[in-house]
Amino acid sequence: MAELSGIAIGVTAERRADEFIGALERHGAEVRHAPTITIVPLDADPELKDATLKLVTSPVDITVVTTGAGFRGWLDAAEGWGLRDRLVTALGASRIYARGPKAVGAVRGAGLRESFSAESESNAELFGALAAAGVGGARVAVQLHGTPLPEHTSPLVAAGASLVEVQPYRWFSPPDVRPVHDLIDAAIAGELAALAFTSAPAAANLLTLARSHGRYDALLAAMRGGLVCACVGPVTAAPLEAAGIATLQPERQRLGALVKLLVTTLGR
Repeated sequence: MAELSGIAIGVTAERRADEFIGALERHGAEVRHAPTITIVPLDADPELKDATLKLVTSPVDITVVTTGAGFRGWLDAAEGWGLRDRLVTALGASRIYARGPKAVGAVRGAGLRESFSAESESNAELFGALAAAGVGGARVAVQLHGTPLPEHTSPLVAAGASLVEVQPYRWFSPPDVRPVHDLIDAAIAGELAALAFTSAPAAANLLTLARSHGRYDALLAAMRGGLVCACVGPVTAAPLEAAGIATLQPERQRLGALVKLLVTTLGR
């Protein structure tokens, strides 16, 4: 019998959901899927294009890459606008700070080299190193992923940096929230063994939609109780932990590692 046979797991992801769900189902899990966010297509995002144009016409001194997927998606969108080569050239003239090996892989895949990589894959280490290097008078591009990071970017501005925020994968609530409401109700009713999260916006918006559904307190009680809340990494877990919800995280911040963690934790 498969390790997760008869075990129900709620999945909140939109991006790479099919890959994640398929891996869980191969272990026998019953997956209930309700994306809690909808991502704006990159090539149709006017704010991303505007930020890109700013960078190719007025290059920066420092580039901060927070996610490999976001960086690659940004370059792909720039290629569709006929701006990729100019963007790569502009970024290549800057000092590049990357958050961990996935970001480094995306940077090197574009033919660029990083000046610094955060071994812990944490934003705290990434922006801490940048602040320590000094940003006074520097023009800094920060590639975000899903949500702004004011706790990390505001100190840069206070230190005298001129900031250009580039935000691939802007998101909004799904047009039909009923599947999310159903997932919330299932979690409260004890029908799920776990909820799995692969992005901070998805985690945060689940709580927001629970509040508008009138079931926020009940969902918190369930998530603070026996329901396993598994997150791909600390950035994803942050909105839940801020609400007093304990999370499980794999040692490596990878989708496959998250699947293995769920199998180990819940498997029979």
